[in-house]
This record gives sequence, structure tokens and C-alpha cells, in this order.
Amino acid sequence: MNPFIIGIGGAYSGVGKTTFASLILSRLKGWGAIKYTKTSIYCSVTDDITILSEEGKDTKRLLDSGAGKVLWIRSPYENLEEILPMAIEHLSYIKGIVIEGNCALEVLKPDIVIFLSGTEEDKIKKSSEKILAMADVVIYDKEPPRGLPERAKSFVWDNVEECIDYIIGLTKEADKEGKS
Repeated sequence: MNPFIIGIGGAYSGVGKTTFASLILSRLKGWGAIKYTKTSIYCSVTDDITILSEEGKDTKRLLDSGAGKVLWIRSPYENLEEILPMAIEHLSYIKGIVIEGNCALEVLKPDIVIFLSGTEEDKIKKSSEKILAMADVVIYDKEPPRGLPERAKSFVWDNVEECIDYIIGLTKEADKEGKS
């Protein structure tokens, strides 16, 4: 069975994707995580715990939050269609995966897409607008972003626990329907 996939994207670098991924992983015990970093020329999939556990790395934060397994993908965008399915296959024994990284979400089409818009409306990168359009859940600080999809449920960052409860509920519904 394919794992249930929650994708986390955002308006810009530093918006809180890893923070939110860590918060949700602390509640979804036994789930895995994939961190995607865009590179210009090489591809790698790292599962070496020594590398993933290095202080200051997002992968360490994901591990510390309770992820059962973490992979770090580094790849140019054009190689994602090949490398992402391999990473998902590597984690196919896990009930669910939280994946972080805008480009990865474009290619993967997760079961749930979460978009963090942050505080600075004018900082939303043009490439991030695609992820916002895909979003099932949007988290913002003061005002919802322009272009919020009608179907998206929105939450203020101050109510992040309510948002996590909502997402946990979606995963439980999917579990009952046999989708995870």
C-alpha cells in the first residue's frame, strides 16, 4: 500500500515549513519525512543517520520531532520525477510521509497540501503561487494570502494546534476509507 502523503510548501524560504513539519510529526507517531533541497547539478538521497542528525540541519529537527525515518533528497528540479518515486518506494512500509519542499509538491501531488504564507505578502515567490493554488490547508500570520483557493481551509498561525487537529482528522478519515 502507498503511504499517505502530506506535503508542506511555503511562500518563501524561512516561512516555517520545517517548524510546521516538526509539529505535525510530533503527533503522527511512526510517520516518515522527506526533506527536499534543490541543487543545480547533482542528485542524492541520504538516509545516513550521522548526516541527518547533524546539529542545525532541518533533517535533525524532523528526526527529533519523532519521524520514524527521514530521507534528504538533493536534486535539480528536472530529476524529481525520477528520484521522488524512488524515495517514496524506500519508505513504502511507513503509514505516512510528511514531505517538505515546494518543487517536490509540484511533482508528487500529495494527498494533503499545506501552504504557509507567512507575514510578508509581497515576498510570495512566483513559483510558490503554484503551491498555493494546490493547497488544501493554508496557514497565515495576519491576513490570508491573495489567491487562496476556495476549497482550502485556512488557519491563523496563532491557532496552529487547531490546524494540526484538522489535519490529523483528515488522516484518520483517509485511514478509515483505506487510503492510507
